[in-house]
Amino acid sequence: MDQKELLHLLTCQGEEEQQLYTRAAAQRNQAIGNGVHLRGLIEISNICRKNCLYCGIRHSNPNVNRYELTDEEILEAARFAWQHNYGSVVLQGGERTDKTYVNRITRLLQEIKRLSNNQLGITLSLGEQDKATYQRWFEAGAHRYLLRIETSNSQLYRKIHPADSLHNFATRLQCLEYLQECGYQTGSGVMIGLPFQTTEDLVNDLLFLKSIDIDMVGMGPYLEHQDTPLYSNREVLLPISERLRLSLHMVAALRLMIPDINIAATTALQAIDSLGREKALAAGANVIMPNITPESNRKNYKLYSNKPFSDEGAEEILRQLIESCASYGCRVNLGEWGDSRHWHTKNRK
Repeated sequence: MDQKELLHLLTCQGEEEQQLYTRAAAQRNQAIGNGVHLRGLIEISNICRKNCLYCGIRHSNPNVNRYELTDEEILEAARFAWQHNYGSVVLQGGERTDKTYVNRITRLLQEIKRLSNNQLGITLSLGEQDKATYQRWFEAGAHRYLLRIETSNSQLYRKIHPADSLHNFATRLQCLEYLQECGYQTGSGVMIGLPFQTTEDLVNDLLFLKSIDIDMVGMGPYLEHQDTPLYSNREVLLPISERLRLSLHMVAALRLMIPDINIAATTALQAIDSLGREKALAAGANVIMPNITPESNRKNYKLYSNKPFSDEGAEEILRQLIESCASYGCRVNLGEWGDSRHWHTKNRK
């Protein structure tokens, strides 16, 4: 698909829009089936060294109630995921690179593998690290890693990050290379509907993800947070409904471009529309990440405002999820790692 075709897919409306979603879902079903993989999301800490201009847990935000889950809380959440046949967990947290933290993650990975008899798959989303750290974590048991590029436009990247060595576009690209070299199934993604972003930027984002031979993608609408510098640009943002629509078009277009990758139906979609994740499944997504962070800390991991927060227990959330996926023509694959078919195919060559 070239730029012109992709631009049309992102801007089509009415009957064409419905045809796009139908085509994308059919492409997914043909390439990898209609199964939805679960990743139990454990938000291990909101302590972060970064100061990204869009993020609610940025280092300089004084209004964040900082927390760090204990080892036992993390292992208990992983145990819940294993016992309830999730198949995989995601450890996500603010970025830190100190030795104590790196060692702790290594130990936790080994413990999760041990408690689940090596049955739980593990995805990490812990930001930029050096190659040696990525390698250590891979050897300790992690096999997937999500590192969002946020935007493939280097100028736009600079507009949404501080101008310093800690927030460097080239470093982000280098880290994605490191992850692939270490053997991870590598994931990335972008925010959709950023201030200063054009539809052409989004087309280029899709082409970028294909060009780096990505294995999995998590992308969703940009949602502003009042305690961030980028919030001052809220007057120029697309309406929230348009950001949702564009996000669904991006999911569908990416599925048509790379039929066999894993594409997440992200939580940010659910923040806009209670059925946002299910609508993404109907547009070709195949991964959902139910939040299994202990309820006492779930509300403190606020990357953006209006983040969905359920008072219901993780068991009830799982039951509802299985039901809602079925109503959108998908079945939940319990007890499977749910690895990227794309990754397996290219590594068999």
